[in-house]
Amino acid sequence: MIHKSLDPRIDRANLSLDNTITPLAELDQLPTFEVFHQSKRGQQHVHVGIVHAPNHEMALMYAKEQYARRGETSNLWVVPSNQVMATEYLDSDIFETTNEKTYRDPGTYKVIDRINAYKERTKAN
Repeated sequence: MIHKSLDPRIDRANLSLDNTITPLAELDQLPTFEVFHQSKRGQQHVHVGIVHAPNHEMALMYAKEQYARRGETSNLWVVPSNQVMATEYLDSDIFETTNEKTYRDPGTYKVIDRINAYKERTKAN
């Protein structure tokens, strides 16, 4: 059985009245979902926050209400927080760069001093 509502967003969600959501115990909370927002098609999705919801469909609906009602939105992703893999802070040494790769950082170029000096000279004129 499909729930009919005056709100078209609820109708588009095709929510079923067959409630498969189990009630929470006291002081328990709903699962956490990470929300990623895409403002324009073709751009990267950016993490914008979290929502607590009983399932993926409700998480997407909460994310739309929370993060897509203002500003331009092209797409939203919701991902259960317990499905996100992360590195340990103790393993931060794997991100240390070696001295041979400093040429990739434009801030290490010696010419940057001359570029800044040129900008100062041209700004004064």
